[in-house]
Amino acid sequence: MEFSSKLLEDAVNEVAQLPGIGRRTALRLVLYLLRQPDNQTNQLAKSLLDMRSKINFCSSCHNISDNSICKICSNQNRNKSTICIVEDIRDVLAIESTATFKGIYHVLGGKISPMDGIGPNDLNIESLVLKVKTGLIKEVIFALSSTMEGDTTNFYIYKQIQDLEIKVSTIARGISVGDELEYADEVTLGRSITNRIPFEISLK
Repeated sequence: MEFSSKLLEDAVNEVAQLPGIGRRTALRLVLYLLRQPDNQTNQLAKSLLDMRSKINFCSSCHNISDNSICKICSNQNRNKSTICIVEDIRDVLAIESTATFKGIYHVLGGKISPMDGIGPNDLNIESLVLKVKTGLIKEVIFALSSTMEGDTTNFYIYKQIQDLEIKVSTIARGISVGDELEYADEVTLGRSITNRIPFEISLK
């Protein structure tokens, strides 16, 4: 495809780098923005720049936040004694969309994967263990994807906290093996959280 404008071509190339967007879709989006009033396009650009430069990560759970502590951790109506362990921010959003979980989260930032060079020290595991050792946590829920890497990560964390007097559970296998949480429908995911089982049972 030959472009009559280098500026247009550059914009299309940048948008086409976004996940799930090919060059045809990128061209359609760029042409749409080109037809919009200047203030709308400028507001979009400002929002993206502000997000990139001003966003923080919660010092408690590692979720994205506008402040040092995210809205979930600072919400006095949340059950601070129940903590749900997830791989990344997308999983928090997926579980929150079910409106069934009223505890708090801990975002690991990935899964243990030796093949990809990701070990326990590359994830937010140490801060999780320290949090559990405070004695304020009564239940830990594993909500990682049901993959080999997810199960390995679950088991590693379980070994770190198994001697502490807390309940350790995992989401029910309403989620198909190998599936990522973000792609599960809200009803299935909500039931998986509600019908969680003791983690020890999942090891059998």
